[in-house]
Amino acid sequence: MSDAKMPFVDLKRQYAILKQQIKARIDTVLEHGQYIMGPEVKELELKLADYVGVKHVITVASGTVSLEIALRALGVGPGDEVITVPFTWISTAEVICQVGARPVFVDIDSNTYNINVDLLEAAITPRTKAIIPVSLFGQMPDYQRINAIAAKFDLSVIEDGAQSFGATQHGRRSCSVTTIGSTSFFPAKPFGCYGDGGALFTNDDQLADKMRAIRTHGGQQRHHHPYIGMNGRLDTIQAAILLAKFDRFEWEVQQRQEIGARYTTRLSTLLSPQAGITSPYVAEGNTCVYAQYTIRARHRDILATFLKEQGVPVSVYYPRCLHEQPAFAFCGYEWGMFPESEKASREVLSLPMHPYLAEIDQDSIISAIQAADYTNVMTE
Repeated sequence: MSDAKMPFVDLKRQYAILKQQIKARIDTVLEHGQYIMGPEVKELELKLADYVGVKHVITVASGTVSLEIALRALGVGPGDEVITVPFTWISTAEVICQVGARPVFVDIDSNTYNINVDLLEAAITPRTKAIIPVSLFGQMPDYQRINAIAAKFDLSVIEDGAQSFGATQHGRRSCSVTTIGSTSFFPAKPFGCYGDGGALFTNDDQLADKMRAIRTHGGQQRHHHPYIGMNGRLDTIQAAILLAKFDRFEWEVQQRQEIGARYTTRLSTLLSPQAGITSPYVAEGNTCVYAQYTIRARHRDILATFLKEQGVPVSVYYPRCLHEQPAFAFCGYEWGMFPESEKASREVLSLPMHPYLAEIDQDSIISAIQAADYTNVMTE
């Protein structure tokens, strides 16, 4: 292992490489002084639209805000239901409640951790207004099937692509394949700024206009407010930072895929079946940006403790499902109703993953996992 303490995500090294570009971009903002909705915001939106392959991008204050704006633009409100998964970060479901609707959970696929499309149609009721599938851990669920089901029932689909920006499915980029795509620019995400930030993506002109208005207190002209909106704007300085990072982003995506592939190859050859550990599964037609490199371990908590003792930082996304959270008790779900989500929440473990992960550190991580098996800490 290298001498410095190993970071879970190494943002400092990225900054060291891009320091001049980032400082130059920030200095430009400081000089023109347009800190709110400055020219960098529009420049970023145009670059993102071209990259993803959509007509419209609306940058916003966070990934959570982007999901709420999307729901409001679609007219989701009290009495409506929105389908999503219980194995995700809370923002995916909390925004449903914030607009007055009710989250309806559908269990995940055991391999990809994304929504089990086989269970989707059974969850649709006359009150269903939209579906928010989550592209978890860096890859997209089967949007061809999801979109077909949504079309059958005249539903809108919002991709929660907070962890998959840069990934593709059958050649189409995450955030380009649904009614509305949403992503987050939280610093640790595949494409992150130095604070909160997010974006919305759509090919629908009317939805784009409405989302822009909602982002800015419900209107696009000062003192004219057709909608109830919010202050959901992306700061100009954060847009400038993202612009400075943008030219390197595709290289970083490639690095993530190479590092992920190396993890998978080494783990598959070094671990014995007794350890009960499996590597991520990438579905056919998908590429994965490995927002997290997430393994599955039958004795997850024992392994996590052992790895931390060896100096390997690990994290759990997510130790409790949403239907276990007190905030969603009103939904009436009970333990056992989403077995794959529940099992995953007790078994998943994310290893260090970022585009600047050195091979020497990756080797030490893999060796530590191997040592956990050899020292019998993984036995029953």
